[in-house]
Amino acid sequence: MVFYSNQEKNIYFNIPVFLFSLIPFFLITGPFLSDLSVSLISLIFLTYCIKRKNFSYFKKKYFYFFLIFWSYLMLNSLINNFNLDSLKISFFYFRYSVFVIAIVTFLNEDNRFIKYFFYCIFFCFIALILDGFYQYIFRENILGWKTNYNYRISSFFGDELILGSYLTRLWPIFFGLSLLILNSKKKLFYILILIFIFSEALIFLSGERVAFFYINLTAIFIILFSKKLFRIRLFTLTMSILLIVVVSFINPSSKERIIDQSLSQMNLSIGNKIESEQKYIFSKQHTHHYITAYRMFLDNKLLGVGVKNFRNFCNYEKYKESKLSCSTHPHNTYVQILSELGLTGGLFLIFVIYYFFKYIIIHLYLRFKNRQYFSDFKICILSGIIIYLWPLAPTGNFFNNWLNIIMILNLPFLIYEEKYHEISSKFKIE
Repeated sequence: MVFYSNQEKNIYFNIPVFLFSLIPFFLITGPFLSDLSVSLISLIFLTYCIKRKNFSYFKKKYFYFFLIFWSYLMLNSLINNFNLDSLKISFFYFRYSVFVIAIVTFLNEDNRFIKYFFYCIFFCFIALILDGFYQYIFRENILGWKTNYNYRISSFFGDELILGSYLTRLWPIFFGLSLLILNSKKKLFYILILIFIFSEALIFLSGERVAFFYINLTAIFIILFSKKLFRIRLFTLTMSILLIVVVSFINPSSKERIIDQSLSQMNLSIGNKIESEQKYIFSKQHTHHYITAYRMFLDNKLLGVGVKNFRNFCNYEKYKESKLSCSTHPHNTYVQILSELGLTGGLFLIFVIYYFFKYIIIHLYLRFKNRQYFSDFKICILSGIIIYLWPLAPTGNFFNNWLNIIMILNLPFLIYEEKYHEISSKFKIE
């Protein structure tokens, strides 16, 4: 990007960079500020491109792929069980691709601002850890917000029980950037090790079973595929497990939520006499969501029932399994895409999965030859992306703004690092 005055640089670079750096904090406040930031960054970047008549930034294969996907969402919304809510979701989905292009462009222009983004995550994690453990001990956080659940804590998220989800989804980026930026700052690096250990324990204490599974999934991924990080990741994982074991002995409520209740809901617990012959996928409610979504898919194989339309069709008698069938979404990304977007939408997901695992297999093959395809930083980012590709877990709404924003935060780092394979040699942070 070329700026012709300080004012233009402030508008087209400094403001978007400032907004991007604060997104980890905005995500704690809810979807509004984070979504506003993404939208403003995209709008400012588009304005710059139009003003300079320079659209070369968009000549990328990944942008073309997203453009085709976005076009399909728009077409699906217009011709398939049309409603304004679906059209609105589809139309504004375009901002995510512009956001990714914008941040990659800013990184290529001057990557020093990454340290501001990193320190924002750093202080957010410290605040949540301190407040989360305070709430766990005193049953209210430092603002006096009480928890209404015996085994759940939410810290500054209040009634939204997404503390574990936030920590888990930002953990891979935080871990990768911390090792990249602070490797030479030993004292602060040791503080980070403690943050990693306590944040993993806090995810367990939050009672979010899927988040706890995901943090362990990303740990296994990094241990298996990284070259230099597997020891430190194994150490933090081991220490957090030991801390969790100690806490579970002192107060078993979180263990009951994560393990005992999960087994009970799937009807796998010993001595469970309620519907003992019937087993469920995660829970009875989840199972009935999936059955309902599957029936929708069978009836609408090519296009599905339409973007964000599961909620509008789940009570139809031909799809409904029970009174538990209905929800805003079927709680699994794969099931939602097939039921709402059909096989056509599923092809986009298959392409992403193919691309992901193709290069992971290449990387694994090279690892056996004492070489590697991806840098360790990129492995951290990929471990965050696998959260969204893992099929065997309940998930949030595929079109949820909050989840989409956390997901796309991985993409600029992934794409930028692809161009600069050894990203550490290009940093100007010190």
